[in-house]
Amino acid sequence: MFGYVQLRKPELKIKDYEAYHGFYCGLCYVLRKKYGFLGQMTLTYDMTFLVILLSSVYPVPLERKRMRCVAHPGKKHLRLYNEMTEYAAHMNMILSYYHWKDDREDEASGKAWLGIKLYRGKKTRAAKEYQEQEAGMAAALERLSELERQGETDLFRLADCFGELMKVLFCYRKDAFTDYFGEIGYHLGRFIYVMDAVDDLEEDERKGRFNPLVHHRERPDFMQWVADILLDEMSAAGAAYQKLPCVEYSDILGNILYAGVWNKFDEIAQGQEKKEE
Repeated sequence: MFGYVQLRKPELKIKDYEAYHGFYCGLCYVLRKKYGFLGQMTLTYDMTFLVILLSSVYPVPLERKRMRCVAHPGKKHLRLYNEMTEYAAHMNMILSYYHWKDDREDEASGKAWLGIKLYRGKKTRAAKEYQEQEAGMAAALERLSELERQGETDLFRLADCFGELMKVLFCYRKDAFTDYFGEIGYHLGRFIYVMDAVDDLEEDERKGRFNPLVHHRERPDFMQWVADILLDEMSAAGAAYQKLPCVEYSDILGNILYAGVWNKFDEIAQGQEKKEE
């Protein structure tokens, strides 16, 4: 369900892309250092965004190194990481475990069973330090799973569960900025849920899997209706973002929030247009 909080690369300056890539590589490095190869496999753009957002607000020392890695052995590249990177790595382990748990409940596949087995211990390690976040995410996903089992068709009620999960995830500290981070996470989470639903719609229909958009597919204005929902969520997330004192990396964050998050939707919409030609 992750991978939608991306850059719009052509619209970003070279120096900003290098910084973004540095944070992405930093998260990859910390995931490998803390949780091994399996941790590294959970690397996402979404959590890179969270690291940059937190780093833009909190004046935490940042490690800057130019290093080679297995993925890029030929040339040294910038690697940026700090305590927010470690936080994101821990959150990734919790999310990965519940991702596989959800897949197991949906399809009872052997792959999901293996994922649960591999990530259970890592989730437990991460949850020891962040019990409140783990409890909040588990509760939100349990509510979501129950609604899906009941065949809930209210898209907003379902999206709200994932919004609550992301709200908990974005609340790194309890201070004057907590509510703003929570708002960004909440609306971004709702956006991700709806985006994931429209992205998976055709496959879910074909395989007979639950998808709340199936009941709305026949609307003559379906894609515009979905676009309006997504725009409302990102407008709310953007409004909360504007309340934070983000100065450094603001060009990167703005690029993601106002352009990059639409990459997948634009791709889907273009595909629909070609089918209708």
